[in-house]
Amino acid sequence: MAKIGIFDSGVGGLSVFREIRKVLPEEEYIYYSDSANCPYGEKPVEFIIDRCRKITEFLLENGAEIIVVACNTATAAAIKTLREEYPIRFIGMEPAIKPAAQMTRTGVVGVLATAGTLKSDKYLRHKEKYASDIRIAEHVGEGFVELVENGKTSGPEAESTVQRSLEPLLAAGADTIVLGCTHYPFLIDTIRKAAQGRDITIIDPAPAIAKHLVEVMDEEGIAYGPDSGKSFHISLHSSGNQELLESIFGKL
Repeated sequence: MAKIGIFDSGVGGLSVFREIRKVLPEEEYIYYSDSANCPYGEKPVEFIIDRCRKITEFLLENGAEIIVVACNTATAAAIKTLREEYPIRFIGMEPAIKPAAQMTRTGVVGVLATAGTLKSDKYLRHKEKYASDIRIAEHVGEGFVELVENGKTSGPEAESTVQRSLEPLLAAGADTIVLGCTHYPFLIDTIRKAAQGRDITIIDPAPAIAKHLVEVMDEEGIAYGPDSGKSFHISLHSSGNQELLESIFGKL
């Protein structure tokens, strides 16, 4: 039974945890939501790095054997620093440009992400490497994180907010939409509704991250699976609204 640390700027990383638990159902998890400082998207890189250091130290103090940075913005800003400074493996979020480029039929891929992710070196490198022969239409999911942090993943407010950011991508001809923020998968149903019946493919990178986590645990010799009759357990921690974190977790 492994002890896996997961953190995000808020509750969005629970979309990653949801996929991880499908492949690792019997483990012990520590989840940290930095909701007091959410969203990370427009914050300075040094601020994000400092928060990631503090959260990493908290997770290590609580016994984490491996850490998933379940936040695209935090991965882009801080994972290189974390890997240099701490003797533990970190799993970060990957921009899903490669699979999107392979799947598009129109030759146009839409990317919904935070401002921090869209201007990050990691994202720009992936775009240059995998999307040289297709068009990438980008848009910040304006208000998406705030919707999810407040538990508003459906209804008129969510629909109008999502519509505003999705429409430019659809107008550009995108038939494949990459979700570049871990909060956004909680809005998939609303995104499909906003697409108004158009045949679009939505790519959530979380299943691939879960698969990669298992591969790295095998590489590191981190044992997982049932152990001495123990079963799944998760401890939830928040720098902000603990009740909201527990409420959203409960909906999963």
